[in-house]
Amino acid sequence: MMALPSSRFVNSNISNFDYIINVEDSHQSWSLPLYKALNQGNWEIVEMIMRQQPAAITARLTPFAETPLLVAVKAGQGLPFIKKLLNFMPPEALALTDYFGSTALHAVAVLGNTQAARLFVEKNGDLPNFWNVDGCLPIHLAAMRGHREMTLYLFSVTKEDGNSDPFKDAAGATLMRFAVAAGFYDLALYLVGHKPELAWQHEVITPLELLAEEPSAFPSGMDFNIWQFLIYSFVPKKLIEMPESLVGTKKSPIYSSSFNMRRRCCRNLFSRAYQELHVILWKVLETLVIPLKRIRHKKAMHRHAHQLVKRVCAEIKCLDNAKASSILTGPFLIGAQNGIHEIVREILESFPHAITFLDEENHSVFHLAAMYRHEKIFKIVHQQSGQYKMSLSVLLDNRGNNILHLVACGPHQDRLDFSSRAVLRMQRELQWYKEIEKFVLPHERKSKNADGKTPLTIFNEEHRELAAYETQWMIGMSTSCTVAASLIATVAFAAAITVPGGTTSDGSPTFSTENAFVAFAVSDALALLSSLTTVLSFLSIFTSRYTVNDFLYALPNRLIIGLISLFMSVTSLMLAFSSTMYLVAAQKNGLILIPIIVLACVPVTLFACLQLPPLLNMIKSTYGPSIFD
Repeated sequence: MMALPSSRFVNSNISNFDYIINVEDSHQSWSLPLYKALNQGNWEIVEMIMRQQPAAITARLTPFAETPLLVAVKAGQGLPFIKKLLNFMPPEALALTDYFGSTALHAVAVLGNTQAARLFVEKNGDLPNFWNVDGCLPIHLAAMRGHREMTLYLFSVTKEDGNSDPFKDAAGATLMRFAVAAGFYDLALYLVGHKPELAWQHEVITPLELLAEEPSAFPSGMDFNIWQFLIYSFVPKKLIEMPESLVGTKKSPIYSSSFNMRRRCCRNLFSRAYQELHVILWKVLETLVIPLKRIRHKKAMHRHAHQLVKRVCAEIKCLDNAKASSILTGPFLIGAQNGIHEIVREILESFPHAITFLDEENHSVFHLAAMYRHEKIFKIVHQQSGQYKMSLSVLLDNRGNNILHLVACGPHQDRLDFSSRAVLRMQRELQWYKEIEKFVLPHERKSKNADGKTPLTIFNEEHRELAAYETQWMIGMSTSCTVAASLIATVAFAAAITVPGGTTSDGSPTFSTENAFVAFAVSDALALLSSLTTVLSFLSIFTSRYTVNDFLYALPNRLIIGLISLFMSVTSLMLAFSSTMYLVAAQKNGLILIPIIVLACVPVTLFACLQLPPLLNMIKSTYGPSIFD
């Protein structure tokens, strides 16, 4: 339990306001009614007590020495109530603190009430620079709670002086840590530019290490579909710059100049006109489609996070090798583990020797990239490994595993569907194993670890369940697709025998001279042939032996052929149906053709939306370039 004040009087830490905290104020006859009225928002009672007892405005109503203003703020009273209460208070009274050294501005900073904070600061401009007993200014609490608007406002009013500079030493490191943890990367970027030592100063965890633990702060950590990616790419650069509260102020020695540089680069009239039009169009779209605003904020966050990584690495590389290594080891390996190739690339460019960093289990960045299945990370370090490539390829961890042993194990983190979009996980695992097999020396492919197992033995043991699961999945999918293809073949064959419109007395089709009949005949034949191809393709899956190597090419090939044939059969059947409806119903009234075409497109569109994305991923995975190309 938190200890209460042991003495009756507690000295305030407020300068220029000589006041003694009398904890016994809570025993006054009016203190309890005042406390209840403040919590309930009953202004009539509060006003009556304030007028009858002028000392009540500075009274301590709780054992924690909370003033009426602090009680009202913590009770969540609205702005009108707070304004009326402030009218009874001199500016010095706002600086009264509770037992923990917190002013009312500390309280509204925790709550994120920016409007109330503005009222307090307007009445007493020294409030942003009051420290509580935990060594926190209001801006620290706002950043810790993740209140962006409040944090940026307090940043603009917090004064820098010799006694309470929030941007240096431990206070600056704490603010930097809170800003990065809350995702305020633009503020953190300013802090590093203003105080470069904050790039490596830390009490608990470095800023770069915090960034390495947050994959969503970078584009590599996002899983955009094609439409989201196009919208993300369309966001105007002007709307993802630093906010005005940080750009161009007297506190910003870096980004005001870079901002002006960008402005000078855009003096070309046509370029500036295009940018303005782009911004206007985006803002109009934002008002119509609310999710666009979230995408813009996400892109701005990604941009600022990447700039922050660059800036921090630029400052750390100026240190001596030993200190830089101790600071960068954690972020580099954590970034590799989480698949943040932006961090890995920037650290390698600033400190090439980082490729030799090892974790406590003697895993290198190569090992981590293979263990967590991060293709881009492996490709980056493979390209920049240089003279270390050979030694890292034969490096063993604490259990005697080389990199091929590690990739033979199952992925340490289930990111396959997220990062590589692989439909057939077993195929992806085999591709990883085959690629790493090329990377190691020939004798390492059959070496044994501390448990006496070779990489191939481990692979077969670890992937036995996955192979069984995918076998059942493929059998189930083949069964469903075979049934669908058989139905299409039956319908197509029946339609070919009973031609639309019947036949004439000489046995020829009634509509044989119509162009639509030719379209019917061709599409019906394609539907029949493609559906039979689908049946044969999926039958070959039923008869497969399902060995491990079959999952690499044989089974995916049959699955791809079957799905493509099924899509063709569905499309051809709808074309045949549309042609038939035109022949028998729409020749005299062409308007009937419009709903027919629309309805015929529904199953084709539905099939395309549901089945084409995984089909395209299978085609890319099977016939595309290597996972490291």
